[in-house]
Amino acid sequence: MILENVRIPDQVPVLVVDDEAPITEMIYQALSKAGYKCYTAENGEQAMEIIESTPIDVVITDIRMPGMSGVELLEKVKAEHNCDVMVMTGFTENYNYESIVTAGASDFIQKPISFRELMIRLKRVLRMRYLLIEREQINHQLEESVNELEKALREIEKAHEELDYAYLDTINRLVSAAEYKDEETGDHIVRMSRYCTMIAEKIGLSEEMVKLIRYASPMHDIGKIGIPDNILLKPGRLTEDEFETIKTHTTIGASILADSKAEVLKVAHEIALCHHEKWNGKGYPHGFKKEETPVSGRIVGIADTFDALTSRRPYKDPYPMKVALEIIRSERGISFDPRVVDAFMDNIDGIKQIKDEVDEIPRVSLTDFKWSERDKAEKIDRRISLKL
Repeated sequence: MILENVRIPDQVPVLVVDDEAPITEMIYQALSKAGYKCYTAENGEQAMEIIESTPIDVVITDIRMPGMSGVELLEKVKAEHNCDVMVMTGFTENYNYESIVTAGASDFIQKPISFRELMIRLKRVLRMRYLLIEREQINHQLEESVNELEKALREIEKAHEELDYAYLDTINRLVSAAEYKDEETGDHIVRMSRYCTMIAEKIGLSEEMVKLIRYASPMHDIGKIGIPDNILLKPGRLTEDEFETIKTHTTIGASILADSKAEVLKVAHEIALCHHEKWNGKGYPHGFKKEETPVSGRIVGIADTFDALTSRRPYKDPYPMKVALEIIRSERGISFDPRVVDAFMDNIDGIKQIKDEVDEIPRVSLTDFKWSERDKAEKIDRRISLKL
């Protein structure tokens, strides 16, 4: 059915090779009448001259000829040209069908020639030839389409990477503007993104969620843009009213990021709102307990605490690594999700490496370090000093 549907062009060029002129002439007349563009040759050498100078689709050759035999012509044509070869002979005792086909013949026909059989076999050879040509053309088109698709995908991937970079760079710049007066924000933003990404990976979040947290976590304190400088940069202990004002940066940030259709901004919204909630329900602004706080907020909460403890802030000098880790460990199951604390502690070497790469950890000795007034007010110094 497939072969029958193959279209054969008009005036297909066919070369007839036979040393017997009457046979050549009869085949020439029959093929010409059937619509083929027919050429003739008396021997193999003459046939090769025609093939080398004229496009030929099918060669119909006798086997027994003076000089180059039909089999030698068959082998030479198949080695050097893209022609189908049909073999005709009356000497079947020396050349069987299988050996002729093995030599490269597309078909074989016995003398005396039945012109009806010749036409049927020639059409079958041509249908197979043009079926293969169509297949090669389709394969070539498919290959070109695949190459174009792969190129398009590479371009899309590159554009996506550039968009991701531009998006993250925009986020970083906006967050830097919001926190410009408060911290060494450039490094802080990078550290927060990398800390949170590592923790999210280690607790087994999906690849997509890890990516969202990586991009969203730097926006955790975007609400600080609405906090007055005299409170945000105050070096000492905050009054109750000042602390209440500071706490509003969570709701201010959530308001800034609210109602977005972008998934990353939805995650940023919940982070801005919830990163100061505590596992025991004593955080702010809503007093969420345990899993009521989204996992993104729980991750950012511990990362932000660690970065605040080990960095210089207006109200404190950097704490020694040992002190910072002991504070986090002591808040397991109190301020922080135990699973998140465990992932953080189990991968502390990676956390330290990020700190080293982005901002060298200040070397603060236990003998030289001093508790901040804010931590003293929270009595953290009494609780932790007993364990150091």
